[in-house]
Amino acid sequence: TDYSFVWTYEGVEIAGATEGTYMPTAEGIYGVTVTNTLTDCEHYDETLVIESEPPSLTIEQLTQAFAENHVIQVVLGDEIGDYEFSLDGGPWQDALVFSNVSAGEHEVIARDKNGCGTETATTFIVDYPLYFTPNGDGFNETWNIPGIGSNAKIYIFDRYGKLLKQLSPDGSGWDGTYNGSLMPTSDYWFTVEYDEPGTDIRKEFKAHFTLKR
Repeated sequence: TDYSFVWTYEGVEIAGATEGTYMPTAEGIYGVTVTNTLTDCEHYDETLVIESEPPSLTIEQLTQAFAENHVIQVVLGDEIGDYEFSLDGGPWQDALVFSNVSAGEHEVIARDKNGCGTETATTFIVDYPLYFTPNGDGFNETWNIPGIGSNAKIYIFDRYGKLLKQLSPDGSGWDGTYNGSLMPTSDYWFTVEYDEPGTDIRKEFKAHFTLKR
């Protein structure tokens, strides 16, 4: 070859590094001096090497079921990297925390800013639907609390406290009827007995929702 190569790390020559390529072994500034052995012309260039790995992650829910503002946090593994995060394909952010997360299943994507890979994790936020519309159009036809756990018990009452329906979370939900009759547009109350997700703590929660026709 008509060229010789001298590699340096942080300004210090690397012993034995005389090939046209060099595999970095640590973060830092690597330089190379290329010399044309026929003309003695030299050229120097350098680059900054940053150590980075694909991320691993889990999702921690910082709030409990039925919270007013659901908050989740990304928990990273021991990998080295500069990461950013997206919730359900939304805008990327550096912060590990997402607030005002809606009920249901969500996916968090973590990616290395240097292009060294992505990873995803999912979580399920437990909360109740604020309304349903049993009008036959195929959308929001029934009311239930998904993800609350199969041993939960849900009771639905009218505004006067009359029990209209007892639900299982694994069932089809309430269709807005009582004894075969359509219930009118109104607010309805419910009580749910459940185990707090991730724990064995038995709890009770009460609130109301709207039936819209």
